[in-house]
Amino acid sequence: MSGLLALLDDVAGIAKVAAASVDDISTAALKAGSKTAGVVIDDTAVTPKYVAGLKPARELPIIWRIARGSVINKLVFLLPAVLLMAAFAPWLVWPLLILGGCYLSFEGAEKVVHAIMPHDEHTGGPDGSHDVQDPSRLEETKVKGAIKTDFILSAEIMVILLSNIGHLPTFWHKAAALALAGIVITAVVYGAVAIIVKMDDIGLWLSKNANLGITRAFGRGLVKGMPWLLWALTVIGTAAMIWVGGAIIVHSLAEMGWHTPEHFIEHWAHVIAGENPTLLWLATAAMDFVLGFVVGLVLIPIATKIIMPLWGAVFGSKDEVQAH
Repeated sequence: MSGLLALLDDVAGIAKVAAASVDDISTAALKAGSKTAGVVIDDTAVTPKYVAGLKPARELPIIWRIARGSVINKLVFLLPAVLLMAAFAPWLVWPLLILGGCYLSFEGAEKVVHAIMPHDEHTGGPDGSHDVQDPSRLEETKVKGAIKTDFILSAEIMVILLSNIGHLPTFWHKAAALALAGIVITAVVYGAVAIIVKMDDIGLWLSKNANLGITRAFGRGLVKGMPWLLWALTVIGTAAMIWVGGAIIVHSLAEMGWHTPEHFIEHWAHVIAGENPTLLWLATAAMDFVLGFVVGLVLIPIATKIIMPLWGAVFGSKDEVQAH
């Protein structure tokens, strides 16, 4: 009997350790996932365009295909890659984060520039050469383009996640936290996208079929408000990309031993905001944003004239690379 009690006590101890490990993994995944906010907001803001021009009945199936591709990107390709990097070349994390920060800054600055000075090459071309008439081909093109873009964003997300779970004790803890955070982020992004793209359909249905006048008015408000919501998401996503890109660059440079940009921003943030924590955060974020925007502006000619043509020549159409 005493042996059985000892065994049960051991089992209970193992269960407590396992529960603590699950809690550690969940907490780490949640905290790490919060660091990817800028990329996630932008991904949510941009993805609805991939179902634009398609039949409403195909919107949710296409979003599901893109979401499934995103999970495959994260778990099949990127998760093993970042874990191998963490095990054998952890010094690569910060240079890759700087690269990701530069990419975010470039994407955000490019969107600002194109909003001010639109370019035909990003709107399908005046001759309609980028227009795909066949619906099935259009769908395939959009899905492939979305998954390719998602791969780049997912790579940034996974590296950012990796940089925030270094305290976890084992390889398997890190793998579980990365997988959990990746799945949750994908579910949040594409769940939000599914709601956004169907919101106008829901509003239209309510405006025509609801029994109460206030409900019909709410439906009409949804239909009229969706363009403004998408515009707001685009603005917030672009601002978040630039801010997060600048912050990643500053923090990663500091981790690599160059503290001058970080100290400069901290000094002037205190000069501007004093010791008020809210104002201090706002001042720091504003300077990170300015830095990210400047970096992005510098990278625009380099990326559009050199990197994108080379990428298009090796991996496919330049338009797919620029689709984001």
